[in-house]
Amino acid sequence: MELIAYWEVLRRRWWLPLLLAGLVAAFSAVQLRPWQTPPPRYSASMRMLVGVMPAAEADVAAYDPRYYAWLTSEYLVDDFTEVVRSDLFARAVSARLADRSLQVPAGTIQGSAATGKQHRIITLSFTWGNAEELAAIAAAAAAELSENAPRYFQQLGTEGAGVTLLDPPAVGLVGPGLRDKLEWPLRIALGLAVGLGLAFLLDYLDSSVRDRRTLEELGLPLLGEIPKHR
Repeated sequence: MELIAYWEVLRRRWWLPLLLAGLVAAFSAVQLRPWQTPPPRYSASMRMLVGVMPAAEADVAAYDPRYYAWLTSEYLVDDFTEVVRSDLFARAVSARLADRSLQVPAGTIQGSAATGKQHRIITLSFTWGNAEELAAIAAAAAAELSENAPRYFQQLGTEGAGVTLLDPPAVGLVGPGLRDKLEWPLRIALGLAVGLGLAFLLDYLDSSVRDRRTLEELGLPLLGEIPKHR
């Protein structure tokens, strides 16, 4: 199809993509309210070292207890990142904050394991809407892990494990993400693209004869053509 043919399709049905983009813009504006400043979000993170003490009564000639303790710590970190996301850990942290009436939902505390030479280090990250409450949640999580770490490691089938806090939590303001900034214009662009596709689809399904080229493509004889008034 020549460019002039595309232009003719758009000239006949220009209203369709504009209408669809306008509807998407209106509904998205009601839902997203882009003119309003989003509520502040705060984040905090802290690093902890997970370690297992070597077996006290071990045959050093058979294997190196320090190496296997180090290896066990590495595997524990991977499993422990799931523990801190669990409802069990969230309830324990919430119990420490009972005097502040703060309930920490499961999944609020996210854990990620460091890679490379620092594979025994776990980083905990938090996101909350109040800086003071977030500092209390982070402190409660650090206290829970420092004091009750054996309770969680025992459920993972390991005893004698401990957690050492390397970096205490620091609270910082989180700005709006790229998705928040671009979601409204991207929705409008998507509505415009869908409208263009519908316009070309309707033109493809339209069996009306609009010019002499259509008759020539069908192999029908042309007796005459009435020019359009400009």
